[in-house]
Amino acid sequence: MMRIVVVGGGAGGLELATKLGRTLGRKRRASITLVDRKASHLWKPLLHEVATGSLDEGVDALSYRAHAKNHHFDFQMGSLDGIDRERKVISLSEICDENNDLLIPSREIEYDILVLAIGSKSNDFNTPGVKEHCIFLDSPEQAHRFRKEMNNLFLKLHAKHGEGKVDIAIVGGGATGVELSAELHNAIKELHTYGFEDLDSSKLNVNLIEAGERILPALPPRISSAAHSELTKLGVNVRTATMVTQADEEGLITKDGERISAQLMVWAAGIKAPDFMKDIAGLETNRINQLVVKDTLQSTRDDDIYVIGDLASCQQKDGSFVPPRAQAAHQMASLAYRNIVAQINGHDLKSYTYKDHGSLVSLSRFSTVGSLMGNLTKGSMMIEGRIARVVYISLYRMHLVALHGCFKTGLMMLVGRINRVLRPNLKLH
Repeated sequence: MMRIVVVGGGAGGLELATKLGRTLGRKRRASITLVDRKASHLWKPLLHEVATGSLDEGVDALSYRAHAKNHHFDFQMGSLDGIDRERKVISLSEICDENNDLLIPSREIEYDILVLAIGSKSNDFNTPGVKEHCIFLDSPEQAHRFRKEMNNLFLKLHAKHGEGKVDIAIVGGGATGVELSAELHNAIKELHTYGFEDLDSSKLNVNLIEAGERILPALPPRISSAAHSELTKLGVNVRTATMVTQADEEGLITKDGERISAQLMVWAAGIKAPDFMKDIAGLETNRINQLVVKDTLQSTRDDDIYVIGDLASCQQKDGSFVPPRAQAAHQMASLAYRNIVAQINGHDLKSYTYKDHGSLVSLSRFSTVGSLMGNLTKGSMMIEGRIARVVYISLYRMHLVALHGCFKTGLMMLVGRINRVLRPNLKLH
């Protein structure tokens, strides 16, 4: 039986394993194994909402093991340690608990086709002090740490009867930094309604720092300008053309020598693949450790290894590279599925072409801005407000449909509506 191993349970990896399980796994044409170092999945674009408490990941997270059982694939918890391309095995490192007691021993898993979908992490560009003093939002655990420290700062301010301010600095004017800035103002607004009458937006000082000339540099200037305007209205201090060169306990230092004081700092400037991926198993990698792939999403040096999502360095015909977005991971998962099935059946493989359906940025409950691209719009159409919010939420619904199907996703939407009545708007514990 053909053995297909998918490493990484992010948006692309989990969708691919689910599709393979529903078809090849259910019909016993192949054994499908998903490997991830975590026990559960949470859509990464939601992490900024977990960080501020507006989303309870305990409700929205998905158990890999339960999902695997329902969709005819196997789940193995572990971290990739190495790849032996000659023997066609991957090695997983052992897992220990917080007391260093062994939970799962190191082991090897054989494969015929390997898919790497490990994703990306924040790139601190070796800026001094960032690792020690800033929080990255790459995982639910880091989001939890941010929320705990944020809540502690609000509690200290409340104990002083609102005398002073909470200073938060966010480095990186991409989608994560912009959305987190807005969510922070939503969080303090919600706290005000839960008995913290002395806390409001005037007590929150958020600095959003971007090294480039404008925030959201990957999006059209008019969307960037609209988001900049909305954030300014909320009270966010948007600082463009400002490069951070150092972080310490008291804040950030810019290239011009200016100090930006902050009690809590988030680094969301740029991404890279994990360091251990650099030249792994002799595969071709780029300067940020991404694996270079052909247009079929196969690695350039091994046709039995596919790479999808943020980990893939995929060049398009026009010379541009596929951006690290959730919609790209979704599209790559779909093509990788078709190409794997074609490879098993001895058919020709198809080339991947990134289709940009536009980008949307949620400014919490205050607004949503973005652009839609496609046949209906004949180019790019800017949208904002309630319509943009509906489309933004629908992107997450598309991910849920890929995992659960339409009926179950509909039920989840119904439960979500009920929870909006039963649960507080902010996670308070």
